[in-house]
Amino acid sequence: MEQIDIKSLTLEELRRELAGHGEKPFRADQLYQWMHEKLAENFTAMTNLPKAFREWLETEYEYVTLEIVEVQRSKLDGTCKYLFRLPDGHVIESVLMRYHHGNSVCISSQAGCRMGCRFCASTIGGLERNLRPSEMLEQIYRIQKDSGERVSNVVVMGTGEPLDNYDHLVRFIRLLTHEKGLHISQRNLTVSTCGIAPGIRRLAEEELTITLALSLHAVTQEKRRELMPIANRYELSEVLDACGYYFQKTGRRLTLEYSLVAGVNDSPEDAKALAELAAPLHAHVNLIPVNPVTERNFVQPREKIIDNFKKNLEKNGINATLRREMGRDIDGACGQLRRKYIES
Repeated sequence: MEQIDIKSLTLEELRRELAGHGEKPFRADQLYQWMHEKLAENFTAMTNLPKAFREWLETEYEYVTLEIVEVQRSKLDGTCKYLFRLPDGHVIESVLMRYHHGNSVCISSQAGCRMGCRFCASTIGGLERNLRPSEMLEQIYRIQKDSGERVSNVVVMGTGEPLDNYDHLVRFIRLLTHEKGLHISQRNLTVSTCGIAPGIRRLAEEELTITLALSLHAVTQEKRRELMPIANRYELSEVLDACGYYFQKTGRRLTLEYSLVAGVNDSPEDAKALAELAAPLHAHVNLIPVNPVTERNFVQPREKIIDNFKKNLEKNGINATLRREMGRDIDGACGQLRRKYIES
């Protein structure tokens, strides 16, 4: 019989599960605290639980803990890139970024990705499987334990398309932000999508206060189709309508992620068109000079072109930031470390 993944259960589910075995509600609360607040690595470490109970848990439930395979630490800015091994042997990666306002962790939602975006190393090799809520949580838990520092912000923007793993994503959010867990504010959590329009609309109904980021990267359907195969399934107008619905339902300002690729989407005309798309959504634009990827031939625009692009947005009333490059000396971009490990 397949064991239940106990770390993916909500507190209410855990209480019902243990009650079915004759345990009192307080025992579930203790167990939940060990898993999601004290970040215990196994049942044995839960020292205030009776030994017989811990031994029973071992036989009945799966306790997911990720193994740290490698950590790369940037000498430039303190960024740490983690390579984790999942219980079935697949590997994923996460990044710890240190900012003056707190520590931010970028996590993966899938092992691999099937979206096929041309500028991203994560998608090379395709999708292996979705991550469970416990495996998404564990990236944060292991990083917090390893660093000894509290994580205050989480970005689901690593390997994978979060809305392609919708149910596990929403459960992960509720567990991460629960008052009896790490209790990270939903407002400090960002989910990035390449544009699965029905998923955006569905997420708008969840009554969450997270930030939604759309990986836009092009201002026309034709150009977006060249960069992002998802555009063959969802028209840009359909995606933007879904984003407008999300803003209307949640009141949460969206972020438009825009990777600047030299000679592809960095012209003054692109900037003007981007401003026209962002304005109705009251969106913030996050400009990302593309990371060089060995398997692709995309390069960053010159610094002056990047600066002019940002100024053109601001002249048109759009709030724009240039993403600070983190971990360039340690395979900082999505999928790079994982790809190197798999191919070695």
